[in-house]
Amino acid sequence: MSPDNLDELAVSLALQCEWKKAIEINNKILSIDPENIDALNRLARAYFETGNTKRAIEISKKVLSIESTNTIATRAIQKYKTAKTNSLKNQSINASDFIEEPGKTKTVLLINPGRESIISCLDSGDELMIQSHSHKVNVTTMDGKYIGRFPDDISAVVRRLIKDGAIFKVLIKSVDNHDVRVFVKCSKPLAKLKSQDDF
Repeated sequence: MSPDNLDELAVSLALQCEWKKAIEINNKILSIDPENIDALNRLARAYFETGNTKRAIEISKKVLSIESTNTIATRAIQKYKTAKTNSLKNQSINASDFIEEPGKTKTVLLINPGRESIISCLDSGDELMIQSHSHKVNVTTMDGKYIGRFPDDISAVVRRLIKDGAIFKVLIKSVDNHDVRVFVKCSKPLAKLKSQDDF
């Protein structure tokens, strides 16, 4: 299997929370390219999710020895030292949740981000909740910790659709320093969406 195919497989295994297999595949990548930053970061995450926090921290520190400005490894070390593995993370993430569907899905950069200590513990694929208010829509962790909010134009559409019975699924797509991008999927059938409400 080519390095590119191994990389794709490693990403797929992470999305499915197949952590033991992810460890195996990322180690194969590293046997070919020992300083592959992406594989090292994925391997650290996989060890953390299987309960080997010490090994996860060691690997993240190795990333920083190769690339001292790597924000993923920096955030990871903070998380691994302070956070306990959430049992919810062991549930499989359906890779189809990240498939773009015109009118039903959108990638959104949150505004007014919350506390860095909370955001630093987020990982791609983590599920979030939305809280609709009269003039805004906040995004929080599943236990209610504030992450950020939708821009005003997105908030207006989401509030209208919620009132009309729509349900939204929100997943972390990426975290870069204080920038949090989420993947938002609307369950409302396209046939019922008005043109002005097209998500």
